[in-house]
Amino acid sequence: MTVPTAIALVCTLKPSPAASSSETIARQVLAELAGHDVKGDLIRVADYDIRPGVSTDEGDGDQWPLLRERILAADILVLATPIWLGHPSSLTQRVLERLDAELSETDDRNRPSMVGKVGVVAVVGNEDGAHKVVADVFQGLNDIGFTIAAQGCTYWNGEAMGSVDYQDLDAVPEAVARTTAALARNAAHMARRVLAEPYPAYP
Repeated sequence: MTVPTAIALVCTLKPSPAASSSETIARQVLAELAGHDVKGDLIRVADYDIRPGVSTDEGDGDQWPLLRERILAADILVLATPIWLGHPSSLTQRVLERLDAELSETDDRNRPSMVGKVGVVAVVGNEDGAHKVVADVFQGLNDIGFTIAAQGCTYWNGEAMGSVDYQDLDAVPEAVARTTAALARNAAHMARRVLAEPYPAYP
C-alpha cells in the first residue's frame, strides 16, 4: 500500500526564526501522523514571497509555485493558523486564495488538482473562536476539493485577554493531545482510503 505524505503550512505572521505557537502545534500534528507511517514536512509561509492573486503563478518573483509543488506532491495538507481578530491569519487566507486556482487545474481524469487530498486544520490563539476559524478554513478547503477527515482539526485557546502562548505551556494539555491524535489517526486513514480507491473521473 502507498505510504501517504503530509505537508504542513504554518501561517503565523512571524517569519523564521521567531518562535511560533502555530509551528509548535503543526509539529505536534506531524509527529502524530508519523506514528501512522505518514512522512511529513513543514513550511513557514511567512518565509516566502507569496503574492496576492488567484492564479498558480503571479509572476514577478512570486514564490507560491514552490509551495504549490510541495502541496501537489503531498497527500495530506495541514494548515496551521493563529487566530487574529477572531479570524484565520491573513496568510491563511492568502493560501486559500492561491489554492482557488486549483479549481481550474485538472488531472488526467478531469478532476480539480486537489481532489483526492486530505485537508486538516490546527488553530492556536488567546481568544475564543477556534471553531469559527476551523469552519472558515474547512469550507475553503472543501470548495477547493480537499477531503475533510472526521474530527480533522485540533486547537488550543488560551484565556481571553491572556498573555500565555501555546508554545509556552509546560506540557500539551490532555484534551489537545487527544484531539491531535484523533486528527492524525483519521487523516492517515482517509488518505490511505482515497489513495486505494480514488474519486471517480469528472465528466
